[in-house]
Amino acid sequence: MVDPNTLALPDNASLFTRLKVALQCLEVLKDDPGNPTCGQLINICLDLNVYALLVQRLQGSEEGRRMLSERPSLQGDDLDLAALDLLPEGTLGHEFARYFRDNKISPFKTTLELKNDVDFIGKRYRETHDVLHLLTGYGTDVVGEMELQAYALGNLGIQSAKLILAFGTLSQLKERKPGFGLSAYLRRLKAAYQRGRASKLFLDVWYEHQWETPVAALSSRLCAPAVKMN
Repeated sequence: MVDPNTLALPDNASLFTRLKVALQCLEVLKDDPGNPTCGQLINICLDLNVYALLVQRLQGSEEGRRMLSERPSLQGDDLDLAALDLLPEGTLGHEFARYFRDNKISPFKTTLELKNDVDFIGKRYRETHDVLHLLTGYGTDVVGEMELQAYALGNLGIQSAKLILAFGTLSQLKERKPGFGLSAYLRRLKAAYQRGRASKLFLDVWYEHQWETPVAALSSRLCAPAVKMN
């Protein structure tokens, strides 16, 4: 049994070490999908190059440089869900608060130190996960989570999403729940991946400035239309 409190990624870690830590994180996340340490650490293990490219992108604009400087946060301690819940129905803030209430979960938290801008982007990716559920409309069931990973892979090239998709698909094949069709499942993942590729990058959006924006309007602005699946 892996103890998540003992997991850490050494500076200048080799590819082997990064893969080893990522697999250990995945083992924890299998039983504790909301684990605040492993959720971020697995992304840092595999996606440093992706995050570095996103940092370069942000550094190319005044708004991006301000985001890197101020480092906005969607962590639990930085959110007032009660206040967001008072916003009009359909707005990002109201639906964000309702999302946590309906799913009986809490916002992302992490204790990992942010040593640089790349670390911030890794944290930002993890904490925008729940916002992306709202914007894409993908569910929080197993298939919906896999669709969201496929979307993130298409949108950002997130390597950790490949690992999660591989393990998630193997788990689906092992369980073979009634009504599960492999062909339909793979079509949904492909559609989500292609939708992510066709959408605007979601990680450089300052969602904290969009609480009063209707989810439908923000989704239309950022996400390509979803393909209707049979």
